[in-house]
Amino acid sequence: MNESKKKSEKPWVNSDDAPEWTDDQFDRAAIWEGNKLLRPADGTLTKPGRPKLENPKQQVTLRLDQAVLEKFKAGGAGWQTRINETLRKALGL
Repeated sequence: MNESKKKSEKPWVNSDDAPEWTDDQFDRAAIWEGNKLLRPADGTLTKPGRPKLENPKQQVTLRLDQAVLEKFKAGGAGWQTRINETLRKALGL
C-alpha cells in the first residue's frame, strides 16, 4: 500500500521582520558592486567576545590524587579556581 507523503515546504519568512541594521553595522560591512569588492568588511557584525587578558591562564593536564580532587569538587562550582588559588598561596605568589 502506498503512503501519501506530505510535501515539505520551507515556511515563508517576511523580510520586513528582519532587524534593522545599525549605522555601525553598515560602516563595518563589505561593499560589493556586482562581482567586484569595493571595500572589504572591517571586523565582524557580531558582538565582540570577551576582552583579552593581560596574563591569560594556560590549559594543562594535571593528575591529582582522587581524595584531593574530591575535596576540591565538594566545595561546588569553581573548584578549578580554588586549586589555582591554593597553588598560588603555596608558592607565595
